[in-house]
Amino acid sequence: MRKLSLTVNGERHDIDAEDSATLLDVLRLKLFLTGTKSNCLEAECGVCTVLIDGRAINSCITLAAQCEGADIRTIEGMADGDKLHALQQSFIECDAVQCGYCIPGMIMTAAGLLNEKPNPSFEEIQEGLCGTLCRCTGYTKIVQAVQHAAQDGRVRQ
Repeated sequence: MRKLSLTVNGERHDIDAEDSATLLDVLRLKLFLTGTKSNCLEAECGVCTVLIDGRAINSCITLAAQCEGADIRTIEGMADGDKLHALQQSFIECDAVQCGYCIPGMIMTAAGLLNEKPNPSFEEIQEGLCGTLCRCTGYTKIVQAVQHAAQDGRVRQ
């Protein structure tokens, strides 16, 4: 066991965790942030995506100990109080949500993409989201939701 100090969604957390604990395990089991989903545990599906210092990463293969000193943002930290993040609002407006299981990972992946490329093309969005899988949709509405959120610089981290 080791003592970790992690900043998650702007709040500092001091926790005890195994050396081998993944960020996903810590988020879900220690901090009870269950919006970050657990699925493949091999960085193949993207449902565990969170932002580390603004970049999208797969939390299932990232050791929690590697994240000390970093700004970790989960889906729970995207909204500002009752005001949804532009991506969250856009997913609703564009009907880009079906069962919802992949949506937190999609939104976090899209946020990382838009942090790096604020006005991506349709093809760049498709490529940027290719590591996050959805079994319910053909991705068109998801890509449109990301484009919609990126319009006029509405997206903020």
